[in-house]
Amino acid sequence: MSNDSFEAVFSHATLAILVSDEQGRIISANRSARTLFGYDTDMTELRIEALVPDSVVNRHERLRASFNANPQVRAMGHGRDLYAKRSDGSVFPAEISLSYYRQNDALFAVAYIIDITFKKEAERTLLEQKDRIEQLNAQLEQKVADRTHALMATLHQLEQSKDELARALAAERELGELKSRFVSMASHEFRTPLSAVLTSASLIEKYPGGDQQDKRLRHIQRIKSSVNHLNDILEEFLSVGRLEEGRVEANWSSVSVPVLVSEVVADLQGLLKAGQVIQTAFNGAETVQSDPSLLRKILVNLLSNAIKYSGENQSVWLKADSLDSALKITIRDEGIGISSDDQKHLFERFFRAKNVTNFAGTGLGLHIVAKYLELLGGTIDLTSQLGQGTTITLTLPYENNSAH
Repeated sequence: MSNDSFEAVFSHATLAILVSDEQGRIISANRSARTLFGYDTDMTELRIEALVPDSVVNRHERLRASFNANPQVRAMGHGRDLYAKRSDGSVFPAEISLSYYRQNDALFAVAYIIDITFKKEAERTLLEQKDRIEQLNAQLEQKVADRTHALMATLHQLEQSKDELARALAAERELGELKSRFVSMASHEFRTPLSAVLTSASLIEKYPGGDQQDKRLRHIQRIKSSVNHLNDILEEFLSVGRLEEGRVEANWSSVSVPVLVSEVVADLQGLLKAGQVIQTAFNGAETVQSDPSLLRKILVNLLSNAIKYSGENQSVWLKADSLDSALKITIRDEGIGISSDDQKHLFERFFRAKNVTNFAGTGLGLHIVAKYLELLGGTIDLTSQLGQGTTITLTLPYENNSAH
């Protein structure tokens, strides 16, 4: 190719080409270079530093000196952000490829320059779009997280509502069962003594004569017994009410267990059937710390049940053992016993075992005993078999007050 042809290629190249010597003087610039940098005249009067931003002129001079000492070809788009300056002082981003050649022992640098303003704007637009997309993704993820959290909260509330509804239904079912038990119990327990009172009162009218006083007294006694039975029933109702309202508290004091048991046994003599006897035994310290009133009520209730559900000529045993830190009381009878199915419900309000329907009772006694034991910090254990009797064991913590 002739020199004219090379000159034509150089002059009409579509990218800017500059040739400079070691001192940075521009010795040749093609038409694209003049157009790119905004020069109408020849650029050979300029130094290469005239085409770089003012802020990097000194740094560019050091780089040029380094290039002269060790010239290397640098490809276009090598990763640096470079800027060039036009004749009017405006700055634009550029990609610059460097090459070199030697002629007559002189080094010449060749720069190939393109304006990448549109590329940078496209990159900036892409970055903005990327940032926007990331923001939208973050917002979307946050919305998903918020919706998920709201959904989980709603599900939790639904579960709570479901549980509350289940508890409400269970409570309503239990209340219905309690009402049914109460109605069944009340219709029987109230009707029997009231009928006895009414019948005895009517019969008393038929014995006006003085020689019939013994008959009148018998019916008067029957009336008193029926009234006392009604009072016992009402007292049990009131006790349950006071317990559930938290109006009953334990009042601790010294209690002589043998004395208390003797008093209870004496009070219950009138309930004993023909041939029945209550046998007692004691081991350990006699004086303990407890609530004598609550302890008395517990023993009266349990011994009364043992007497009621035992037959004639059968014994009831009460044994008290003062252990290291607790009073253990065992009450055993040889009565009708309790089925294993009924034992699960014995301490529920108004519950009565299936084999005691012919015995008077409210189904509140053992429920009250269990509540009293809670106040005393005690426990109750029951074992029983149908037709073979029942054994109840009470364990109550105490402080031993006896002298050693």
